[in-house]
Amino acid sequence: MAIDIRIPDEVDGVPNISGSEDLIDAALREADASASGRALPAPFEGVQSAFAIALHMHQPLIPAGGGDLRTAALISNLQHMMENQGIGDNHNAPAFLWCYQRMGELIPQLIHEGHSPRVMLEYSGVLLHGLRRMGAADVIDALRMITCDPRYRDAVEWLGCPWGHAVAPSTPVQDYRLHVRAWQHHFAALFGGDAIARVRGFSPSEMAVPNHPDVAYEFVRTLRDCGYRWVLVQEHTVERPNGQGPADRHLPHLLACTSSTGERASIVAVIKTQGSDTKLVAQMQPYYEAKGLSRRELAGRGLPPLVTQIADGENGGVMMNEFPPKYLEVMRECSGSPTPAMNVGEYLDQLFATGVTEADLPVVQPILQHRIWQRMSPGDGPDRMGAVVEELGREDGGLHMEGGSWTNNISWVRGYDRVLIPMERASALFSEMVLAREVRSDDPRYRNALFHLLVAETSCYRYWGEGLWTDYGAEISRRATEIISHDL
Repeated sequence: MAIDIRIPDEVDGVPNISGSEDLIDAALREADASASGRALPAPFEGVQSAFAIALHMHQPLIPAGGGDLRTAALISNLQHMMENQGIGDNHNAPAFLWCYQRMGELIPQLIHEGHSPRVMLEYSGVLLHGLRRMGAADVIDALRMITCDPRYRDAVEWLGCPWGHAVAPSTPVQDYRLHVRAWQHHFAALFGGDAIARVRGFSPSEMAVPNHPDVAYEFVRTLRDCGYRWVLVQEHTVERPNGQGPADRHLPHLLACTSSTGERASIVAVIKTQGSDTKLVAQMQPYYEAKGLSRRELAGRGLPPLVTQIADGENGGVMMNEFPPKYLEVMRECSGSPTPAMNVGEYLDQLFATGVTEADLPVVQPILQHRIWQRMSPGDGPDRMGAVVEELGREDGGLHMEGGSWTNNISWVRGYDRVLIPMERASALFSEMVLAREVRSDDPRYRNALFHLLVAETSCYRYWGEGLWTDYGAEISRRATEIISHDL
């Protein structure tokens, strides 16, 4: 059954990131009802092992549309690069633009040749809006074709993400939920109800998973409340309840998070292996790794392992230049073989069709939580947890509860006062002036304030450290605070 959502992707110059939440929820519910009666082919017939690749795409919005930082228009960093190609690495801008579009050519080519390509795509909301505003309609149209056309859409699985590329460990939990909802809203406006109804996997920005138990619980609860069924995690950011790493990184797990008050939330977790090196995906390493694997047992059933990796889809010469021919080569070779490409969603559909349930999956939790639960019990409350975290911090100066990410050595909180303090001020004001007063989400003032808040929480302003990028973050936070103070 077609799920019809027709809303504009931009309203008054601002991306349409709020106001039609009821329509989005209805689309997800309708999709769930339709899926319950859907017949699946014989699960994993002829499959010994499988692999999945995901391409992460992101460009921030920056105040660079003019010479004065305080008045410059917010434009895509990609647009700034395109207009200033003689500076630094900006000459890569045309190649980046092509990277955002090229799956719209590679997928149809392979399907018309009779092959079965697969790819997962994750585009931040700020990138999608930036492409739209800089006039890159051909990129959006190419993505819409492989997303919506029945000939191609089974080959492409979109992953949800925070709209503004916010990192979960250092983003206020109520704001992170707004990011998740805003991305769903914007994606539905761009690609329609059928498309958003098929987005059930989630990719956290920078693979950053909060490890503070209360924040981790809210993270998982947000994903489940927003209709997500599974989340992609980095292997070094999760542990078994005994503190050891995952026993089998090539099978799905259950990410279970318990709060200090004893509340519990869980979601299927698919483990991204190895580091963040784009060469691994660009050279299709997951395929070659998967070819060396065979079925293993889970819940008394022999199941094919799944090698899963994600990488930036545009950064680096190998990704820009070597990925397309290698992708074509591997998809031609693996189609119909015992080691096919499978998107995670279809892999999980077939997994659960064998009779495996979520309760059968091995349990993991965010890293370092084992050390907390050795000293307290769920239900002891936030005060006791705060004391335990403080104790552990005094005993081990390298321990922090800001979460893990693909970098595994970056705190997303420490050292970023110039950005976090203005950002936190804007967040607190939005909570007080907008959320607490229950301003309607379809109010243009709400949408404008939300847009600036979510842009201010983009991770780039912290990751790149001191200098111009932190100035960008502080300036956008200032604008968000001013808009909330004066308009609402």
